Amino acid sequence: MSVIATLRVSADCFELGRILSVSSGCSIVLENLVPLGEQAVPFFTIFGTDEGNDFRTAVQDHPSVSDIQQVSSQNDRTLFALDWDISEDRLFRGIHEMQAHLLSATGGRDTWEFELRFASHERLSEFKEYCSDANIDLEVGHIYNPTRPESGPFYGLTQRQRDTLVRAVQGGYYSLPRELSTQDLAEEFGISDQAVTERLRRAIVALVDNSLVAAMEDGEFEVPQP
Repeated sequence: MSVIATLRVSADCFELGRILSVSSGCSIVLENLVPLGEQAVPFFTIFGTDEGNDFRTAVQDHPSVSDIQQVSSQNDRTLFALDWDISEDRLFRGIHEMQAHLLSATGGRDTWEFELRFASHERLSEFKEYCSDANIDLEVGHIYNPTRPESGPFYGLTQRQRDTLVRAVQGGYYSLPRELSTQDLAEEFGISDQAVTERLRRAIVALVDNSLVAAMEDGEFEVPQP
């Protein structure tokens, strides 16, 4: 039976964390996550103060990076495309070797938080042992079975995702007619309306992936054929 684990890793303990070093107050979200390949993590978004040319120069100068390009910028977030060599990153190598599924990854100046799905508790234990042997400072948070809500909290949603999604539902964001706007939510949580939309999207994806999709993968039910 598969399990999902929330893991915290020091930014200086793995290659990508050292490459994507941001200042205090900024956060990074990996997009289109692919554990291995020529472009292992092709896109990432920076939220917060614009890091500017100094950030891009520092990333470009890293020996593992072939190229970094700014794709778009809007309000408090900037999307980058990253072409880098994953072979030197022991953390991502371990994710690949344990055949884990990377659900989400968010980084800051000092730490990164990952959500990983493992095929079993044994695989998670093997990954923890791998990180210990590789001198990767790993802190394990919630561990739960995604198809058994009572075995762990909130289907893998972060606190911010939970708060925003619950407020949106209770406030009538999904009602017809809509009783609450993204701007209303943005003012309540002190973020941009684009960040609200992104947070809700990620919350819904995590909720479905960690419940319905996981149940299908574990054979608990089948999708009806049209």
